[in-house]
Amino acid sequence: MAPPAHRDLRSLPKAHLHVHLESTVRPATLAEIARGNGLPAPPSPALFAGFGAFAEHSGAVRDVLCRPDDFRRIAVEFCADQAADGVRYVEVTFTALGHGSRLGDLAMPLEAVLDGLVEGAATTGIGYGVILDHPRRRSVERARRTLDLAVRHAADGVVGIGLAGREEHPVEPFAEVFADARAAGVHVVHHAGETCGPASVRAALDAGRAERIGHGIRALDDPDLVAELRERRIPLEVCPSSNAALGLVGSLAGHPLARMLAAGLTVAVGTDVPDVTGRDLTAELAAVRDTLELDDAAIAGLNRTAIDASFAPAAVKAELHRGTARWLDGVPDPA
Repeated sequence: MAPPAHRDLRSLPKAHLHVHLESTVRPATLAEIARGNGLPAPPSPALFAGFGAFAEHSGAVRDVLCRPDDFRRIAVEFCADQAADGVRYVEVTFTALGHGSRLGDLAMPLEAVLDGLVEGAATTGIGYGVILDHPRRRSVERARRTLDLAVRHAADGVVGIGLAGREEHPVEPFAEVFADARAAGVHVVHHAGETCGPASVRAALDAGRAERIGHGIRALDDPDLVAELRERRIPLEVCPSSNAALGLVGSLAGHPLARMLAAGLTVAVGTDVPDVTGRDLTAELAAVRDTLELDDAAIAGLNRTAIDASFAPAAVKAELHRGTARWLDGVPDPA
């Protein structure tokens, strides 16, 4: 007897924890916004010759966004696209203060994005949280201002802050900022173990007070760190297609995700930069399923991990878990 067909991944009610808003802009929207601002549209992304080239592309995309309506529009369309992908709850990363500093209005980009998320959520029913990232190479003072923005807009959907960018820059100078964030009830999620080794993950946990780690794929190089991550059940937001597209791993087949799961680590799958990979979360999970030869129960397990690791309200988590169980049982979601 032939094995049963896989369930439809798009109908799985997904939680999505690792995606950058600036990497989700529709190409036609990006071109239209660029024209409206008298700027050339960035070229379509392709495979990059290293992380530096990718960072330059991302900067070019960011520079196109200038007006409040630019930020509002991409947030509205983000909600629509996530909902069409079957995502029911998403935590989206946004470099709010970078835009605000560039445009001379620290609050405007975030406030416009939050307005767009409210509008998009009202139309689609999607739940969301916003994580404000801070490039490691920027100043501690600027990180402090990012925390101030997060605290000010916590009631509007900002759930966390964290470091991103080049991991050669240390976490330790920011330790007080992230201690203060935790004390203020702002969650902390750092990118670490993506381009540098396990020491970057260790610093993110210790000095950085991280509750989750974005990527963390280099953690496997330190058995003691792996044991701690496993025992503390620190969630790792793993983005295999992004890692392969940016040349951080040789191929999807060679990605360490299988070894991370075998080591008992707490892993959620995200898309990171879907404009580069061309994959939404459904396609990302399909690639992981097919490459690792996972069954539907394993895919449901990855989604449950994302639900539990999210900063969503308890009622939202409970409904997502019920929906995941219905999906696995082959029961259609209620209309």
